[in-house]
Amino acid sequence: MIEEKIKELGFELPAVAKPLAAYIPAKQVGNLVMTSGQVPLVNGVINYTGKVGSDLSEEEGQKAAQICALNCLAAVKDVIGNLDKIIEVVKLTVFVASTADFTAQPKVANGASELIGKIFGETGKHVRSAVGVTTLPLNASVEIEMIVRVE
Repeated sequence: MIEEKIKELGFELPAVAKPLAAYIPAKQVGNLVMTSGQVPLVNGVINYTGKVGSDLSEEEGQKAAQICALNCLAAVKDVIGNLDKIIEVVKLTVFVASTADFTAQPKVANGASELIGKIFGETGKHVRSAVGVTTLPLNASVEIEMIVRVE
């Protein structure tokens, strides 16, 4: 059902991204699943590289955040087998590579938060941090960590 909703919204759940270093994409502890930071990888290639505020617009940052959120969901699915087991999305931590004068990190993060809301409805309402950083791995513009509560 959740994957059908993702398709209805015009998106596709990707295969889980291979780790870029010495970590695993997601881990379940009790009824929580936490993801490692997911960047906007599409078919093994980083989309939306550089800094929001100079190389990319706020809107492009939002699109990068959407890809990151979908990659987080793919990592969760890899652990639990079926996204319908998600009871609620608990938290997103959104890192935005941005210029020193760019202060709209929360608006960039909304790209992910609004997509999660459209996919999950009420159970998608989550707490969130949106943090501006100087650089991210592989020159990614956005990186997101997700925590979900599962059956």
